[in-house]
Amino acid sequence: MAISSDLIRGHLEVVILKMIIEKDRYAYEISNEITVRSKEKFTIKEATLYAMVQRLDRKGLIESYIGSKSKGSQRRYYTITPLGKAYYKERRKEWQELKHVMSTLLEEDHEKA
Repeated sequence: MAISSDLIRGHLEVVILKMIIEKDRYAYEISNEITVRSKEKFTIKEATLYAMVQRLDRKGLIESYIGSKSKGSQRRYYTITPLGKAYYKERRKEWQELKHVMSTLLEEDHEKA
């Protein structure tokens, strides 16, 4: 069962930042890693990904650079900034809290028979 993009949209920035914190990545690599890690339950559209990395760049959370040529083409890599690391940590805490609240709200013990 695929995951609705509506469910993950509010957390997509933190997912992308997580991928870039691990190592500098280019857009296709980010997209592919999301698909693989979600076991193909979530895929990010190319236009959405590019809009997100542009927004993260404008906010100063990531920076980009052109990598060395690979098979005749140059790739734009994204790297995390110190501000991006701090932002990621805050958003990750926020996500942990949301996960806890949602789990509590949706507990079966609280459902009426």
